[in-house]
Amino acid sequence: MEISPEMMKEMVETKVAFLERMGLKALEMQPRHVKLMAPLKGNESHIGTVYAGALFTLAEVPGGALFLTSFDISKYYPIVKEVTIRFVRLAKTDVTVELGMSQEEVNRIQAEADDKGKADFTLECEVKDTSGEVVAVSKGLYQIRVIGA
Repeated sequence: MEISPEMMKEMVETKVAFLERMGLKALEMQPRHVKLMAPLKGNESHIGTVYAGALFTLAEVPGGALFLTSFDISKYYPIVKEVTIRFVRLAKTDVTVELGMSQEEVNRIQAEADDKGKADFTLECEVKDTSGEVVAVSKGLYQIRVIGA
């Protein structure tokens, strides 16, 4: 099942109520590529910087967003198995994360899922402030599963 970039954007921004409340925006939803943003406003910590939980959420969500742009949602569904994050510096502005996946990796994951009913994949990303400075780095272990398997 193919869905439009506009539908993918809406799903990322509104399907999970928490993401909608934090103001997460899908800036780019292209085949095998996503760029997401979380605003500082509404996500401030006690010292006026982006709250660590908001940074973590922004680092975790690309796994699901990238799933939407890369896999058939009528055949597979994603889960997150593990995410680690290292906070590099305080974020005093809106923050973004951008992530892509090669077609070869998509093919590998699909083939394994079709064969075994599920397939793991790892994504590493950098969360950046508006000046392009890295404020956090993360590594996530995700899995797609075949619906009904």
